[in-house]
Amino acid sequence: QVHLVESGGGLVQFGGSLSLSCEASGSIFTIYAMGWYRQASGKQRELVALITRGGNTNYADFVKGRFTISRDNAKNTVYLQMNSLKPEDTAVYYCYADMRSRGGAWGQGTQVTVSS
Repeated sequence: QVHLVESGGGLVQFGGSLSLSCEASGSIFTIYAMGWYRQASGKQRELVALITRGGNTNYADFVKGRFTISRDNAKNTVYLQMNSLKPEDTAVYYCYADMRSRGGAWGQGTQVTVSS
């Protein structure tokens, strides 16, 4: 099993920045990729960004150029640097670990609120 603990998030003004981090523990050798999803009130959960163990990244179009995902394999931690935040980025952000055939694991979620 993989356990994910998120930190960061909070309230920021339009155009501001926030950073999220997610530390994995447990069967970390099973993790192929880690990343972030978000879910705004009344909407479906959607992919924000993913990064593989090898460093390949995948971003949703709506965050390209504004968000950067990175990982420190030695610390089993993935980071999401969010710049130029907009009110529509307001959501609960969830860390996700992809363990391929073993399925996936989710963090508890952290609230990001961007005021206009």
